[in-house]
Amino acid sequence: MATDNALGEFIKARRGRIPPSRVALPAPGRRRVAGLRREELARLAGISEPYLVRLEQGVDRHPSPQVLRALAQALELDADGAAHLFALAAPEPVGPSRTEVTADVHQLLDAWVGTPAYVRDRRFEVLAANKWARALAPMYEPGHNLAQDVFRDPAARRLFPDWRQIAAQTAAALRAEADPRDPGTAHLIEELRTDDDFRDLWARHDVRPSRDELKRFAHPVVGDLALRRQALTVGGAEQQVIIVYQAAPGSASAAALARLI
Repeated sequence: MATDNALGEFIKARRGRIPPSRVALPAPGRRRVAGLRREELARLAGISEPYLVRLEQGVDRHPSPQVLRALAQALELDADGAAHLFALAAPEPVGPSRTEVTADVHQLLDAWVGTPAYVRDRRFEVLAANKWARALAPMYEPGHNLAQDVFRDPAARRLFPDWRQIAAQTAAALRAEADPRDPGTAHLIEELRTDDDFRDLWARHDVRPSRDELKRFAHPVVGDLALRRQALTVGGAEQQVIIVYQAAPGSASAAALARLI
């Protein structure tokens, strides 16, 4: 079942993460919440407390852009968090992603000789991969879900020396890129919530799309690799993302990649 109140849950969770001392609010007496009270957030955002209650309870799900901007500022959201807030307030959730990958994209993947590359959708389903990606890790085989593998496959914890960082990035990227109101996404999240690590990370409501950054692998055959990840949007299929891993020229990781095939 799709999440019925994604916007309200996000506002409430992020409200709970802001200590009153950081926004110069008095905190007299005993507080029942660690973060901001509703009346405090409403005052900071310049809206009424009853209206904030309606937003958090899902009675009003489509606030104006002005209200969203004020909430984003009051909640101290960065650009990714603000974009997510606006997306959750959109009238309709993002529709199902295209599952077919064009012949041109397949040709592009295969043209990157010695460079692992694959295509995934916004739910982290792998749709296509070249042979270097498949040799880098079984999770890059088409048909796998990367979030499922990161949290539920013990091999992932051995593959990534920085597994906890990878896990946090995966949860934050899934929240940023997949619409929780989509039934398929909601089903995936419910399955992942059976894992304690995912459940704790998901409850933080962190938002961070996949970005270009260094990622370390402990490959069982060729050893340690440090690869630069790049995320590219597929033209004409905005819900598909190409992930490319590159090693620095002349590095030990480049030599290890050459031994993969």
